[in-house]
Amino acid sequence: MINAPVPVVAGAPREPAMALRRALGKWDLTAIGINQVIGSAIFFLPSQVAAQVGTWSPLAFLATGFASLLVALCFAEVGSRFEGTGGPYLYTRAAFGRFVGFEVGWMQWVTRVTSQAGIANAITLALGFYWPAMTDDAGRVLMISSVTLALGWINLRGIRVSAFVINLLTVAKLLPLALFIGVGLWFVDVSRLTPSGEVSAAEVSAAGLLLIFAFGGYDVIGVPAGEATDPRRHVPFAFVATIVGVTAIMTLAQVVAVGTLPNLPASRTPIADASLLFAGAAGALLINAGSVVSMTGNNLGSVLTGSRMLFALAENGELPPWFGTIHPRYRTPSNAVVFTTLVALGLALSGSFVMLAVASAVARLVAYTGACAATLRLRQVRFQEVVRPATFVIPMGPLVPLLAIAVSLLILVGASQAQLLGGAAGLAAGAALFVMNARFGRRMGTG
Repeated sequence: MINAPVPVVAGAPREPAMALRRALGKWDLTAIGINQVIGSAIFFLPSQVAAQVGTWSPLAFLATGFASLLVALCFAEVGSRFEGTGGPYLYTRAAFGRFVGFEVGWMQWVTRVTSQAGIANAITLALGFYWPAMTDDAGRVLMISSVTLALGWINLRGIRVSAFVINLLTVAKLLPLALFIGVGLWFVDVSRLTPSGEVSAAEVSAAGLLLIFAFGGYDVIGVPAGEATDPRRHVPFAFVATIVGVTAIMTLAQVVAVGTLPNLPASRTPIADASLLFAGAAGALLINAGSVVSMTGNNLGSVLTGSRMLFALAENGELPPWFGTIHPRYRTPSNAVVFTTLVALGLALSGSFVMLAVASAVARLVAYTGACAATLRLRQVRFQEVVRPATFVIPMGPLVPLLAIAVSLLILVGASQAQLLGGAAGLAAGAALFVMNARFGRRMGTG
């Protein structure tokens, strides 16, 4: 039965002869979360949201942050029950069985690798503004290949190396935003911040969907829990700290953009344009450089979390053991890192990531709703011998998980036909892989 609860205490997979190194602390996990949420969207989104809801947009950012916190609290509680690698894959596998867990893990990997490919192309476009050679065929190939392979190499060299670079890039991306906010607040025209004008339900819905996707990415925080020193305590902290932090940053950035940039909805690069007004060309250059750093850091995190998802699937017998190979010196999932890097590189260079990226909406939907539903299910008495007790429990009983599920389902309401079809295709491909592994896995040593 593919939907039977899966024990993770009794009957768990045997400890491998060599395990991943536990070296991540709570701030490392928080940096991974912030790094995945704050990518390129924050540099372009302020004008798109303002185009929908005008001067109500700072409140829209704040409200979305609160809604995201509801979902993150579910991830925090259910994540506090686990110590292994896999995040939402482990949560849904324990609650709903191998098949559901595999689909969540598979879709998470697809999202990470397609996101990495798309952002790699965005990096070349951002650099091309100052260095046009980067948009030529040869320059594009060279830049995408260099960045992608370098990030793969960093991930291969060890979790401490990866964590150090992610921490560094997270600080480097937050510094320009902090300066933008800190300096920009002095130039804000307060009269522009007063919410005014009527906003239709369709406009609110459009802005909300934009923001739900902009706040996404924190679901990967629990994926590298198998490399955390105290995952059952540090993972919940990182989920909450990430959402609180990014909500403050995004809301304040929107306040500055609304309060300083005339005709904000017409701007294609609102943060850079606002910086040019109150900080001159140097300020705009700093923001543009920050966007490149931000995207690079986001891709580094995608390699880390994407490769760990493949490792988790292999560790639990859902993929061939080759993906679960651990480097004898660096103690990283080396084959999973190399595979994820090369697939992302191929997608980035070919442009085929665009076709796969439409599955991201459904991928996020299954991860969010799966984790929120698992929060409720794993509270049941019959699961007490299946999973460890939660070290963090959301107050108010089932209220928060139910509200979080409702928030997650908004993704489905706003998804386009292409996104739904792409997501369905992704789920179908995952189902085919699951059936193939169930049928032939024992011959290959994975079943």
